[in-house]
Amino acid sequence: MSFDEATAVEQVGDTRFAARVHDGWSIAGNANGGYLLAIAARAMRDASGRPDPVSVTAHYLRPGRPGPATVDVEPVKTGKAFSVVRATLSSAEEPLLSLLGTFGTLADSEASAPMLVDARPPDLPPVEDCVRMPATADFPPPFMAKVDLRLHPDDAAFMLGERSGLARMRGWFAFPDGEGAGTHVDTIGLLQAADAFPPTIFNTELPVAWTPTVELTAHVRAVPTQGPLRCAFTTHFVTGGFLEADGEIWDGTGRLVGQSRQLALVPRT
Repeated sequence: MSFDEATAVEQVGDTRFAARVHDGWSIAGNANGGYLLAIAARAMRDASGRPDPVSVTAHYLRPGRPGPATVDVEPVKTGKAFSVVRATLSSAEEPLLSLLGTFGTLADSEASAPMLVDARPPDLPPVEDCVRMPATADFPPPFMAKVDLRLHPDDAAFMLGERSGLARMRGWFAFPDGEGAGTHVDTIGLLQAADAFPPTIFNTELPVAWTPTVELTAHVRAVPTQGPLRCAFTTHFVTGGFLEADGEIWDGTGRLVGQSRQLALVPRT
């Protein structure tokens, strides 16, 4: 099943969309947060009448598990260039995510917009020289079969029981062969890329376990034109039981196409 099929929604009322959380998109028994974000954002995009998410913030209320779901949308504002939509993703009438997003047409703004880029894509070995995370029933989780994730060898040390000491994850992101092979990850797919990599703290001396997302904000800066995508996620502060992960996503032409910031809970010892 492709990513588009797994995140599909159908409008069933003036402000309600039907969806399904599919098997296999899970980590530690719960649906991946980026996957849930993409389902909700697809409904919000359709309700907005605009093709691209520009900024979407999701607050995670409870874990999501396979089964039917609904997305209730509330248009907040429709302007000349952007539309703002509020939404709730629910399962069994219990809310899973509460979201607010801005949607627009990114292709219209790229050609004439001024540009200043004071950063570079992460320096990665070729895709074939990076470490692919295999999917298992436990760890690595089943979700890894749904994406083609290749980690920088320096950041994959935790898979061998070692630690690099740096709270970062870098690597290539694509969808598996037969589902685009990374040649075209659209702007909804970027939301999945923002929450697909292992937690940054896996390479520190902190506990290795599930890090539940409290809040995730994704900014989509441009429509990707080539894949796979170069991604980098870093953490600078682990305090008070929380950690942040700042993400950058670059396409195959070297353009910054997405950014993210995630607040998550630190595993308890």
